[in-house]
Amino acid sequence: MKRIAILMCAGATALSLAAPAAADPGRHGTQPGFGQATLTGFASLPALTFVPGSEPSGSSLGTAPVNGVTPPFPGQPVQGFSGIVRRHDGTFEALSDNGFGNKANSADFLLRVHRVKPDFRTKSVDVLGGFNLTDPRGLVPFPLTRQDRTLTGADFDVESIVRTMDGTYWIGDEFGPFLLHFDRKGRLMEAPIELPGVRAPENPNLNGAQPNLGGSKGFEGMARSVDGRRLYPLLEGTVAGDPAGTLRMNEFDLRRRAYTGKRWTYRLDSPSHAIGDAIAVDADRFLIIERDNLQGDAAQVKRIYLADMRDRDGDGALDKTLVADLLDIADPRGLGGAPGTFRFPFQTIEDVVILDDRTLGVLDDNNFPFSNGRTPGKPDDNEFITIRLTRGLQADPKVYL
Repeated sequence: MKRIAILMCAGATALSLAAPAAADPGRHGTQPGFGQATLTGFASLPALTFVPGSEPSGSSLGTAPVNGVTPPFPGQPVQGFSGIVRRHDGTFEALSDNGFGNKANSADFLLRVHRVKPDFRTKSVDVLGGFNLTDPRGLVPFPLTRQDRTLTGADFDVESIVRTMDGTYWIGDEFGPFLLHFDRKGRLMEAPIELPGVRAPENPNLNGAQPNLGGSKGFEGMARSVDGRRLYPLLEGTVAGDPAGTLRMNEFDLRRRAYTGKRWTYRLDSPSHAIGDAIAVDADRFLIIERDNLQGDAAQVKRIYLADMRDRDGDGALDKTLVADLLDIADPRGLGGAPGTFRFPFQTIEDVVILDDRTLGVLDDNNFPFSNGRTPGKPDDNEFITIRLTRGLQADPKVYL
C-alpha cells in the first residue's frame, strides 16, 4: 500500500526508569511493551512535490479534484514511500510504490527510488535525486507497459527494499509476489523470482488458475539478515487455507538464489489489520509495523512490534512485544504541534529503520492524492518524525553502524 514518515531518536545512552506498559488484554502472544516513546524530531515533504523535468502522470485518475488536487499531474509525484534504505551520511533512499493505488490506474507512474535528506532543524525534507527502475536487458518474461522498458505501476507493485553487501538492491513486489534484483542504477539484474505455491490475482503466470492470495497482498515487508546472507520477505495478506490473520514470512538464500523452505508465521492482532514493513534487529528478531486501514481521528492501531522467531510461548507464531504506539507518542516540546501527545494517524505507515539502539526511523506512504489523515480535505504530506524508545532494543550493532 502507500505513505511516509520517519521516526528517529537522538542516541543518548542512559536508560529510562519508566516501567514498561502492560500488553493489551487479550492480545494473544504479545509480551509487555516498552512504554510511551518520545518524539524528538519532525520534518515533512509537501504532498505537491514532483520529480524535476519528469513526465506527466495520473491520466487514469479522471479530472475530478481529489482532496483539492486535480489530476492529471504535471510530473511524477515524490510520494508513496513504501521502503527505506539508510545511507549512513544523513540521507535515505525511499522506494515509491506502484503509484496511484492499483494496476489499472498507474501505467503512467514510473517506479523510482528517491534519495532524500530530512532536516529536523528546519522541519523540511530535501529530495536530492534518485533513479527509475528499468529492465534494459529484457529479463522480465511478460509484456511491460512501456517499449523503453522503464517499469511502471502497472508492471509491479514494489513495496519493500533492502541493499545488500555488494551495493545492489532487492525489492519485494506485491503483484506476483516477486523478488526483484536491481543494480545501483536501478537496472534489473535477473528475472523476477516467484514465491513457490503463492500467487496473487495480478500474477501474469496464472494461466487461468485461481490465485491464493489477495490482490496486491504480496511482499509488503522484507528484512535482510544481519550477516547479509538471507532475505525474509513478509506477505501482507493471508494465503488461502491459512488461519485468518496469519502472514507467512519466508527465508530466501541470496547465495543460492532460492527459497530455503523455512517459514514462520506473524499473527496480526486482528484479521482486518495489515503489516507495513519488517526489518531485522538481530539473528532472531524483527521490527514489524502493524496497522489498521483507518486514518485521522478514526485510526486506532498504528504500532511497531518486536517479533521473535524463537516462539518462546509455543503458539506457533512469532512472539510480539509492543515497541511503539504511533498514536500515543509523547511530545513535551511540541515538535509536531502543540505540546502533549503526538499522533501519527496515517492510513498506511510502511517504513521503519533502526538508527541506533533506541532510535527508529519510520516513513508513511501518503497515497497521493488520496490519503488525508493529517488534515481532512488536504492530501497528506510525506512526514519524517523521530522517536526515542524508553529502553534499548539490544540490537546487533551491525544493523545500524
